[in-house]
Amino acid sequence: MPHRSWPLQSFNFAFFFFAYYAYIGAFTPYAGLFFAERGMGAAEIGILMSLMQVTRIFGPNLWGWAADRTQRRVVVLGVTAVAALIVFGGMFVCKGFAQFFLVMLLLNTATSAQGPLSEALMLSEMQGDLTHYGRLRLWGSVGFIVAVAFGGKLLDWQGVAAMPWLSWALLGMVLVAALRLRESPHRQVQHSVPSVRALLLRPEVAAFFTSTFMMVAAHSALYVFYSLYLAQAGYSKMVIGLMWSWGVIAEIAFFYFQAPLFRRLGVKTLMLASLALAVGRFLLIGLGAQSLLLLLFAQLLHAATFAAHHSASVLTMQRWFAGALQARGQALYISISYGLGGSFGGMLLSAFWSDVDGRAVFFAAAVLAALGWVAAFLSFRWQARQ
Repeated sequence: MPHRSWPLQSFNFAFFFFAYYAYIGAFTPYAGLFFAERGMGAAEIGILMSLMQVTRIFGPNLWGWAADRTQRRVVVLGVTAVAALIVFGGMFVCKGFAQFFLVMLLLNTATSAQGPLSEALMLSEMQGDLTHYGRLRLWGSVGFIVAVAFGGKLLDWQGVAAMPWLSWALLGMVLVAALRLRESPHRQVQHSVPSVRALLLRPEVAAFFTSTFMMVAAHSALYVFYSLYLAQAGYSKMVIGLMWSWGVIAEIAFFYFQAPLFRRLGVKTLMLASLALAVGRFLLIGLGAQSLLLLLFAQLLHAATFAAHHSASVLTMQRWFAGALQARGQALYISISYGLGGSFGGMLLSAFWSDVDGRAVFFAAAVLAALGWVAAFLSFRWQARQ
């Protein structure tokens, strides 16, 4: 059970998630516009933005190893927050692609670890009782949607030059939030801790990460091409923005109400259901671009394909990556799923976008999600044999 200081610590986690994902919401949607104003071409902007995915491959593992090795996760999280705040200052003075490349590389190497490190801290604090996980994690979604909406209004008013000031201020809030967290008490380990390599070689673990890899690769269709797809179908920017907001609202609702669902249905059922619904969601988007009603329903499924899948993944990992391996487990999840999976999905689906059409992107995403379902089914089957 969580400790008696849990109410204050839970507020601190909620504050951190809000600040961190608010920074993501303020920076990610508008950074491309900022780079364009600074004279970067389309290819250069693509490279700069891709660093957010590339650094997820190695950044979380680097910081996760340091956190688990030293058992001072709050200190490591604070170091990444200070580093990000300092490095981001380069955005105000950079001139030319090479300087922006260096800043983006260092910045995202630091920030890529903040999500998994904060979740590892919270999971350790909960000590296996994940009843409150969703209601804390939802504050990240709230922070994201607030920052996207406020950032858009601010940029309309002050111009895109205001983006770095807003993002920098939010990174300052991330640092304040990190400083409020405290280390979770370390439980004494009565048995030897398996190596990460040995765990990854176990078939049920390999199948689990294959499944999350495929799921995030499939979602690259949304993160990279959804807005372009809707624009091609003739929807206005306002409608496109509302569609994204509707998806995030559905995500927040699931996080808030997820505890009784997990107790009643179980992790396996919700994981497999989220992957099956992802297949349906991407098919609906590919087939129903001209129907606003179908698109609204497809966005409502974000509650399953992101929120339910993410929580089920975190709960599943607790079987293998807990205690001394907590931070590295969360880091591996981000690196394999969002780093490798996101990069693979972006490259693969770009080929469909260029060589076929927008619908083919979402049909291919449905196939990737179906492969993810197969891998998850095998993982749970092999887990049951243990």
